[in-house]
Amino acid sequence: MAQFFVASEEDIKNGLTTDIYYVRTREVLIKKGLADTKVAMDAHVYSFPKGYTWAVLAGVEEVAKLLEGLKVDVYAMDEGTVFRLYQPLLRIEGAYGEFGVLETTILGLLRHSSSIATKAARCKKAAGDKLVISFGVRAIHPAIAPMADRAAFIGGCDGVAGISGAKLIGEKPMGTIPHELVIVFGDQVSAWKAFDEVMPPDVPRIALCDTWFDERAEALMAAQSLGAKLFGVRFDTPSSRRGDIRRIVEEARWTLNIHGYTNVKIVLSAGIDEYAIAKLKDVVDVFGVGTAIMFPPSVDIALDIVELNGKPVSKRGKMPGRKQVYRCLNCFHDELKPLGLKIEKCPKCGGPVEELLKPLIKNGEIVRDLPKPQRIREYLLKQLDKLPNITEGG
Repeated sequence: MAQFFVASEEDIKNGLTTDIYYVRTREVLIKKGLADTKVAMDAHVYSFPKGYTWAVLAGVEEVAKLLEGLKVDVYAMDEGTVFRLYQPLLRIEGAYGEFGVLETTILGLLRHSSSIATKAARCKKAAGDKLVISFGVRAIHPAIAPMADRAAFIGGCDGVAGISGAKLIGEKPMGTIPHELVIVFGDQVSAWKAFDEVMPPDVPRIALCDTWFDERAEALMAAQSLGAKLFGVRFDTPSSRRGDIRRIVEEARWTLNIHGYTNVKIVLSAGIDEYAIAKLKDVVDVFGVGTAIMFPPSVDIALDIVELNGKPVSKRGKMPGRKQVYRCLNCFHDELKPLGLKIEKCPKCGGPVEELLKPLIKNGEIVRDLPKPQRIREYLLKQLDKLPNITEGG
């Protein structure tokens, strides 16, 4: 009998989505009387993808869900925090046998969400005040569509196209029309008008303008057909037919303007990433980003023991001991210090600092409010304002 190949929530909580060597490790420790060994483990990143100098933490709420009820203490940065290399993002304290088998799952929750949120943040940073919409759920397994769209949204996307993701974050899904609608109707104008007649007024009229004719010609046809009701024209031209996409957009914009349609927005999708956005944001109003966000470079978060029975320890290449990250509220400078070595002000500018690692779970109980996606996104956007532009090495 056919089935969907997905893990249940029970499978995840029970450690069935972990690597087998963690299960075998637990068995050995139990047999040898070491399962109650007290450890502290840091989640951190020691190398970023090429071109990255920062990343965005996501997946914290799901980790809290996973570890809730276990006899552990967890300290974590807020979800949506911009972080840098070597910083502890999350620390788990407790008996290794209590949670060690879940390491694979913890890392999967953090790495996947953080990788998506980071790419979304890079796209939004490049776009500035132009809109970025996540169009990418078709690129991933549908079972994780809500998670992926949530990560994209808290990473800065202005909206998501996926229905389940939009429902999860409490937003209306955002989209246009597909080529299939135009092809079934047989001509563009009939499809655009039918969409306008059927859809409620709160759905933006965005005409797809590259199915049959030249983009410039179809854009003008759409504007003349729908008039003031037209929000925008979308170009989804594949790379095989694209040519100079900037010239295509400029020609369409020029044509719309000289015919009086200056308020019609230009929406661009297909093969868009942060670098394309940076080059085109002066002529494009809305970017639909799909694969680049949903299949981003991996932010390789690792989880390592940094303390054993109260004593600092680590494997080679990692920094032992529990730590705290202090961030300047003025200049956005970070200081990494051993836990207990507090600083009161920024050594760079003298401004006030805040501790980034805060209690998340105490003895199995979640002790921190878990903010809504909108609040996480607002927090992230404020941090993006303090980072250099993508084209400048951000």
